[in-house]
Amino acid sequence: MHSVSRKAGRGRSEAKKNSVGQQIVIRDALKIGTVARRLGISASLLRAWEKLGLARPVRTGSNYRMYTNEDLRVLRRAVYFRRMRGLNAPAILDRLRQEGLLNHKNSRPAPEQPSIGPHLRKLRLQRGESLATVAKAVDVSVGFLSNLERSQSGASVGIMRRLAQYYGLNILDFFGDGVAASPLIRPHERRVLPGGEGVQMELLASGKITMEPHLFRVAPGAGSGERYSHDGEEFLFIVRGQLLISLENNEYQLRAGDSFYFDSKTPHRWHNPGKKETTILWINTPPTF
Repeated sequence: MHSVSRKAGRGRSEAKKNSVGQQIVIRDALKIGTVARRLGISASLLRAWEKLGLARPVRTGSNYRMYTNEDLRVLRRAVYFRRMRGLNAPAILDRLRQEGLLNHKNSRPAPEQPSIGPHLRKLRLQRGESLATVAKAVDVSVGFLSNLERSQSGASVGIMRRLAQYYGLNILDFFGDGVAASPLIRPHERRVLPGGEGVQMELLASGKITMEPHLFRVAPGAGSGERYSHDGEEFLFIVRGQLLISLENNEYQLRAGDSFYFDSKTPHRWHNPGKKETTILWINTPPTF
């Protein structure tokens, strides 16, 4: 069992063994509850950030997480980006790396986002169709479709919707089966899917469902791209930020706290006109997205 000294100042000096069995001491280490209180965030958020590699606390012999002053400095910066800049966790991770705050041996790479490219290529070849045939049908260039299939570019929600309709599928079918269905999905367990430049979709439920809830995160200036439509109905609740959505010839400016309901068959497009990230609870029914 590893020994722990008595309180020293505001933190603790924690003893643990390194990879070769030598005992090392971590000065002024703090437990997760203390760190959460100092930063004004929840311990569950700290654990979720740890899974992304945003924080790497050491573990004691009793498996307690212990944070150093350096960890606290990085986390304070992360909280700033979250509160003042409206960034989500992957974006915070990128900014911290850009600032050199995570360039150390313990930092892990950000989880790779799934690509629809291999699935699209497989679908096209199974039908025996050329790039030119599919590109013409969905109104994109051959070069764009080729890059998309080779995972060298992403597609907007509008283009993915047209491709899904062409192949008789839903957008989520492009990303595989995912994890097994569960009535409970923790924040760090969500499937995160790309929706084109600046758009991220987080699945809030899985399995045989009649509603398809997502958490959309839309960067400033980003959006669906082209108009699209499909079967079903949609409900939006703006959690944070703002959204400009167009239904045929009508435009609606949505702000935090607003809700919106419409028939998915109505051609629609949307984008974030603000200067901060927009977060949206977005529900489709039936699952036709």
